[in-house]
Amino acid sequence: MKAIVHSRKTALVGDSTPNVNAMLTRLLTSEGWTIERAVDNKTAFLRVLERPFDLIITGQKTSASEDVELLRKIKSVRPNARMIILADENSPADVIEAVRAGVFSYFCGPYSRLHLAHVVRSAMDDLVWDNGIEILSATSSWVRLTARCDLKSAERLVDFLRAGTNIPEPERDDIASAFHEILLNAMEHGAHFDPNQYIDVSFIRSQRALVCRIKDPGPGFSPEEVRHAAFCANAEELTRHIAVRQEMGLRPGGFGLLLAQKLCDEVIFNEQGNDVLLIKYVNAPAQALRAVQ
Repeated sequence: MKAIVHSRKTALVGDSTPNVNAMLTRLLTSEGWTIERAVDNKTAFLRVLERPFDLIITGQKTSASEDVELLRKIKSVRPNARMIILADENSPADVIEAVRAGVFSYFCGPYSRLHLAHVVRSAMDDLVWDNGIEILSATSSWVRLTARCDLKSAERLVDFLRAGTNIPEPERDDIASAFHEILLNAMEHGAHFDPNQYIDVSFIRSQRALVCRIKDPGPGFSPEEVRHAAFCANAEELTRHIAVRQEMGLRPGGFGLLLAQKLCDEVIFNEQGNDVLLIKYVNAPAQALRAVQ
């Protein structure tokens, strides 16, 4: 009887800063992966032509637009290729094109090594890769897409929001955190984390605000019915929902709606409660301000 040989997974990694190179090497080798290096995108594409890789991570020494072009070329010969783009610039247009092309994640510096490691581990976990996120329409100020109702799609979508939003960091972090909470609520309570269901999401950037719209396929809710959430709770009632969640057998939590209200300037629900707008006001660009004046 022949012994079963388990082949090691392989990653093709571009050249980045010494710290990022060391972190990726340590992470991948600790999980038993084999690493091959590519000094530039031309070399990376030639390697991919020769053989498939389980994961491709671009280097910081290439531009985001060059990496998106590499992704398109790789997808033309390896449709199931899984790529993480590391970019040093925040470019909404490049993020949109990367998502259209099927990138796993688009990571924009400055890097949190812990977060980057988490994204890489997430990409390493899937034995079979399909996208789960599809852009339906996109302009520089309005992007509409659908996302599969699973945790991985939610995390990827939050990273795309962070990378593709050119607003100051404090406001970006606030809207990203609020978006994450409401997105998870929609997936959990509106779609019951059914991977056959999809959430409808839009990102709208005006001169003075960033708006995130999240519509789930569920029947919705009214604030009076969500006793298991700390929604509109005052200080005395802040923890009352915890006992309700225990009675209902729900996981710990319930602060998502309250947190979103604190982090955003406005949170607006439709009548059914299955369609929500998160609005964060930001300083208008100087050029836009001059135009209005």
